[in-house]
Amino acid sequence: MIWIITDSASDIVDNQREDLMILPVNITFGEEEFQDGVTLTHRMFYEKLVESDELPVTSQVPPFAFEEAYEKVKAAGGQAIVITLSSKLSGTYQSANIAAGRYEDVVRVIDSENASIGERALVEYALRLKDQGASFDEIGETLERDKTRIRLIALLDTLEYLKKGGRISKAAAVAGSLLSIKPVIAVQRGEVVVLGKARGSKQGNNLLAEQIRQGGGIDYEKPFFLGYTGLSDAMLQKYIADNEALWKGFVDSLDTASVGGTIGTHIGPGAIGVAFFAAGE
Repeated sequence: MIWIITDSASDIVDNQREDLMILPVNITFGEEEFQDGVTLTHRMFYEKLVESDELPVTSQVPPFAFEEAYEKVKAAGGQAIVITLSSKLSGTYQSANIAAGRYEDVVRVIDSENASIGERALVEYALRLKDQGASFDEIGETLERDKTRIRLIALLDTLEYLKKGGRISKAAAVAGSLLSIKPVIAVQRGEVVVLGKARGSKQGNNLLAEQIRQGGGIDYEKPFFLGYTGLSDAMLQKYIADNEALWKGFVDSLDTASVGGTIGTHIGPGAIGVAFFAAGE
């Protein structure tokens, strides 16, 4: 049997598959430590985030958690494809490799070079390949080849959490707030980059849609997701309605997901994003 192992930064909740293992990232609020998606739901995270004066701290999945998962796979006589949060954003990929030392014939570790719904798209792709009968080696090789086609583009509501995390200066955050600046960001080669800045939500939504088209358009044969941070998906639903032309006639329904604490810590509530495999590559 082939298992897929990933971390909770992939924001997969309500897992119903026996062949998918999700290892939780730890999130600490002050003296309280939680397991992302286990003892801390996405809703609980944002309720705490709004109330907290200090930014929570996230920590990578430790090697022993991966080792326990690998041992389970080996004991069952199976193999595992391991898909982690980008190695440029977290040490989880390194943890997965450290633990793999004694299990080289059992596991293959893949750096998603992505996060949240972008990482989730790669996990879902792996599961589809497995369900279609692909072998262990075929799944691994296909993921390594096609992961570069994944685009994750997001519109942030505020610069406040980037400021709290030390990613931008206080002056830049204040100026952005006064001007209602909405940055559009992306994950490129495993790192977060700013693609553009818009003044107000309407311009931001237009810029997000423009970046999706510039990203090669969506390959609707592959997994794609829309995500949101915070307690409400109202902004995402408005974006979906305003940009109906992007998906109308291509899909019967849209998969939406809440973004949990691992990524939400750094971008805050009110963000929306799209993750997809670029078409025509």
